Formats: sequence, C-alpha cells, structure tokens
Amino acid sequence: MRITPRKEEVAAVVALLEDDTFDSATHLAKAVIKEVGEILQMRDWIALVHTWSDGTRGLNFAPFASEAEAKTFASKMAFGGTGRLVKLNSPGAMLANTDGKKGWKGYCFHPECGHAPFTHSIASAARGACHIPTCPCTKFQSA
Repeated sequence: MRITPRKEEVAAVVALLEDDTFDSATHLAKAVIKEVGEILQMRDWIALVHTWSDGTRGLNFAPFASEAEAKTFASKMAFGGTGRLVKLNSPGAMLANTDGKKGWKGYCFHPECGHAPFTHSIASAARGACHIPTCPCTKFQSA
C-alpha cells in the first residue's frame, strides 16, 4: 500500500512526537499507532474484486491507495479469471460526517451540518438535500 502523507496528517503525528507528556516510548508508540490508524480510517481505498473463469467468487485484495496501484498489482498476478476495482468508502469519514469529528472540515452551507458532498442527493428533485435524516441543509459547497 503506497501512502502519500498529507500535510494535516503529518502535523498530527509531529504533534504527538513533540509532546513531552508521554512517560515512556511505549506510551508514545501506542499513541502514534492509534493516531495513524485513525488517519488511515478517514481515507477512501480501492479493492480489487476477483471472479474465477467459471463465475464463482475469487480472491479479493485490498486496500490499495489508488486505482493505478491496484491495476499494477493485478497486472503482476497470473491467477486467471476477471477482476474489477471497487471504491471502499471511508468508515471514519462517514462517522465523522454523521457524528462530528474534531478538526473535520465540513462541506455544507448550513452551519449545523458539515456533511460531505457524497451524503447529498444528486437526484433532480432533491438535488443538494442531505441524506442524513436529522440534517436541515439543502446545498453543499465543494472542498
């Protein structure tokens, strides 16, 4: 899995590494691992879904950081059958958009919303309406 660190992700880890309140390297290491896990949970990933030649379920591989990475992997494998790429939406982003998350950048125009564009309808009659039942917003702004 190839990961390109984002500026805000690096800043979060640096803040932990520079925090002198940890009483041991073990506690610091645990905090860094938890933070990186939470950071990676906020990303979308790609899965390579495989089907054998006879149509039965095959081998599935994930996560890949990009379609290019998944295609490169698939080109190196020789197990037959067919494959397709499937986007795996971030469970962390969905939870953050529903429940809120410290530091999460929202997208909606409505001040009480903050949900991402993919939680909004693209259907003509309801275009822009948020799919979160408790949300009063009607439009989103792009990030």
